[in-house]
Amino acid sequence: MHNLEEVELIIGNSGKNFSGVTSITIQLLSYQYKEINLAVLGSSFIPDEFNTINFYQFIKLTKNKLSNGKYRIFFTRRNDEMIQGLIAKYVFGSKIKIIFLSTAQRNHTRFTKWLISKMDSVISTSKKAASYLVKEPDAIIPHGVDLKRFSAPINKEDSWDKLNFPGTLGIGIFGRVRHSKGIDILVDAAINILPNYPSATVIICGETQIEDQPYKKKIISKIKKANLEDRIIFLGKKTFEELPNLFQGMTIVAALSRNEGYGLTPFEGMASGAAVLTSSEGVWDEIIRDGVDGYVVDTNDVKQTSEKLDLLIKNSSKTKIMGENAAEYIKQNFSIETEAKKLIGHIRHVQNTEII
Repeated sequence: MHNLEEVELIIGNSGKNFSGVTSITIQLLSYQYKEINLAVLGSSFIPDEFNTINFYQFIKLTKNKLSNGKYRIFFTRRNDEMIQGLIAKYVFGSKIKIIFLSTAQRNHTRFTKWLISKMDSVISTSKKAASYLVKEPDAIIPHGVDLKRFSAPINKEDSWDKLNFPGTLGIGIFGRVRHSKGIDILVDAAINILPNYPSATVIICGETQIEDQPYKKKIISKIKKANLEDRIIFLGKKTFEELPNLFQGMTIVAALSRNEGYGLTPFEGMASGAAVLTSSEGVWDEIIRDGVDGYVVDTNDVKQTSEKLDLLIKNSSKTKIMGENAAEYIKQNFSIETEAKKLIGHIRHVQNTEII
């Protein structure tokens, strides 16, 4: 572990539930840790090998500048974290500069706009997300995929067979089972299409929280009515370690959110050699090459989703090539290592800029 006294970068981690933001934070840590002395504010889900601190330690650590006279950087992704930073800075006099990373593709509340206006620097992950900010961000740095975790298998069929699911072709959708994620859109499309393709199986991987149980029950009722319980399978929540093998087994990875901040799962699928089928939310229509890596359909459009799913299953040789295209595209352009280097570069820039 790094020496706490000389920590230059403190990363906010206020989320109590495991989310996409948490996943990205953890995956980036291994790369950032090699480049800069860091600690994480909040210990939820953070592996033991990284320094974590509580708010009291944060205040104590940041009351003075670094030994080289520079300010520490506090890196935030959530409103809670911006608030923590501002309390530290303006109530306790912490010697920090606060960076906020904005991924949201929606109009911010007046309060969020005010919080963002108090940041020393703002980054966005896409042009679309940047367009919702009051002023242009200082940098646009897209999220990347951890290619040490997610990579195309030597043989997709073998990877599928090892998972012991029925059929010979897997269609996976990953993430929380809730209305905003559009799980029902894939299920409705699958109910339309699967009777024509007995070899295809849909895998739904993600936890269902208590408030989303009624949503899941409705979907299960539809599946039973269509007599497809053996071919549309809910896996529940899987561990961080189990996910790469699941992605490698999928021929198609779907992501059909009704709204999405960024949405990394299709890119993890692409890195794993899967063709993708996504809605036009998040950065998907900005990054995915329609007809090359898979298909991007209109949001909340079951008919279009059914048509493209049919094409992907029917034209298996073309779909395989799409998966190969996708894996190479992610490898060349969207690795997490590239993201980490760009983030550290920006952090250093902010740290070295004089406060006016």
